[in-house]
Amino acid sequence: MSTSSYVFQSPSVSDEKGAYRMRAPRSTRPGSTLRHPTNARQPEPLSQNRKLVVLIAVLMFGMFVCFGTAYYLFTTRWNSQPLSLHVPAADDIIQVALFDESDALLEQLRADPTATYLAYLPHSGFHNQRISFENALVLSRLLNRTLLVPPIRLGSKTIRYVQFDKLRHFLTLGGKEGLKHCVDVPKDIPMPDECLDYFDYTLVPWEWLVDLTEVKAHQRLVQISNYTSAWLFERLNISQADTLVLPDSGPYDFRFLDSANDVSPSRHKYLKSVYIPDLATSQERLLQLGTLFGSSRLRLKLEENKRIRRDVRRSMAFANPDLALASNLIHDALGGVYLGAHVRVGDGHFQRDGRANARLIWWKLVQSILGFDLQTALSLEHQVSPSTEEDEETDPPSTYPDLPSLRVPHPPLAPLPDYFSPRVSCRGRLHRAPSLGRLNVPLFIATDSTKPHSDPLLAPFFKTFPCVFVLSDFPNQTAHLDRVRNGYDGVTMKAFLLPLLDAVVVGKAREVVVTDESTFSAFIGDVLWRTYHGWEIVQRG
Repeated sequence: MSTSSYVFQSPSVSDEKGAYRMRAPRSTRPGSTLRHPTNARQPEPLSQNRKLVVLIAVLMFGMFVCFGTAYYLFTTRWNSQPLSLHVPAADDIIQVALFDESDALLEQLRADPTATYLAYLPHSGFHNQRISFENALVLSRLLNRTLLVPPIRLGSKTIRYVQFDKLRHFLTLGGKEGLKHCVDVPKDIPMPDECLDYFDYTLVPWEWLVDLTEVKAHQRLVQISNYTSAWLFERLNISQADTLVLPDSGPYDFRFLDSANDVSPSRHKYLKSVYIPDLATSQERLLQLGTLFGSSRLRLKLEENKRIRRDVRRSMAFANPDLALASNLIHDALGGVYLGAHVRVGDGHFQRDGRANARLIWWKLVQSILGFDLQTALSLEHQVSPSTEEDEETDPPSTYPDLPSLRVPHPPLAPLPDYFSPRVSCRGRLHRAPSLGRLNVPLFIATDSTKPHSDPLLAPFFKTFPCVFVLSDFPNQTAHLDRVRNGYDGVTMKAFLLPLLDAVVVGKAREVVVTDESTFSAFIGDVLWRTYHGWEIVQRG
């Protein structure tokens, strides 16, 4: 090749000893007189290995940039509220207080080496949790131990009973830590998998629902939200060596007796009996129990202990101001004088036995409360629910005296008025015959039926009583519940409050009839109704 003339050349690749080399084109800049001496040494081109290293470095850098960008977008994807969502003003929101104790109290307890505690594991629906809490309050009082109080779990996503270790594990993982973004997911996009059941349950402190002032005057309570040994050691300085555990493998392993001389029925369902005086001698700082559900879990014979249990149960009457406001508005809308019935037909054996239970409640209302004689009641029943089969039951259902209730009589009620004046319109036509005038009394039915107005099990009530009402008939009186929001998880509380409000409205009725064998019903009749009227509650178990 001539050295006196230069032409543009593209880069070329040649194979030299098995390696690729890149040759750059010769320069053709105008006016340049530079020459490359034929004997001058050329710069060594990059080896193939060095090129691969550079390529890998570039790819890794790009990968980290992409990963970082994706992570940022994922973690901040719900931070901004879409325009389509209505966010109430701060003044419109009624906040539920958080349930964690203050750091100051926990630090004070941590520094006290003489403080002793009792802990238990709640489970199942609200009323099972309430019974467990009652038993824990009584037992910790009798043992002179501070009670570690977990929050209430409201909603359809319950934690069922399982053996001790599994239940403790489920409770540890049962909160909403790391899921707070779920409340900000716009309604017009699919819910992420981790958020699918976020709105099905919520956690609230007991003191938000009930008044524990009197209880706390006699014993110390500490609200907790963590069930781990690490939390107990970090916050309360309790080690595993300081803990006495009574683990259960079944729901009826342990019951607790206050007297060693107690001779109890031989056919009770509990496997082991633990005497409270013996348990009181334990030196461990923490007594960790499993389930405490069961109205007969504590068998108390000493009168002072029975009084403590009575006071604790009375404190379980709902005292939440939002529930009180709604129930008072409904009470006034019903005219102040009405009957209440809790008709449970929605699940389990209550669904299977729904017809028999509803019929029994109807008969108690008509015959026991309103005083209709047998023949009139039978005639009424035939009119409102005629038999469709020849062998269908036509005799009145059997009723039995409620002995625990009879042991605690309440003052006599004033006679029913001749006329009733609800402020809401009745669905049916009022009875004109003087002998049937008592059936015009407003009747409020609390029920778990999803469609009470069209439920055939409830039809006899609507046909007999022209002024039957259910909770959905009072949207104006419950509208403020739309503003109640839980500060723990941002969930609106109305759906969780309505079943409780149902019970409160029935509890404020003149007289009530409830479903047999239902803990919810028993709570309404034994505690709510009597407490709201200022009477002594009924103790069972």
